[in-house]
Amino acid sequence: MSAKVLERFPAGAPRGSWPAEEYAAARRAEGEPATVVMDLKSDAFLVVVEAHEEDGRA
Repeated sequence: MSAKVLERFPAGAPRGSWPAEEYAAARRAEGEPATVVMDLKSDAFLVVVEAHEEDGRA
C-alpha cells in the first residue's frame, strides 16, 4: 500500500491527549478516510490516506 501523509504528530503528547486521532477523526468527518499509524523510526504518529497513483486515463 502506498500512503500519503497528511500530518505528523510527535509521540510524546501529554497523557490523555490524542492529537493524531483527533486530526484523523476530523478528516474522516470531512469524508477523507484518514488512518493513524506509528512511525517507529521517527517516534511519531502519522495521519495517512491511501495514495492513488494516476494512471493517465482521461
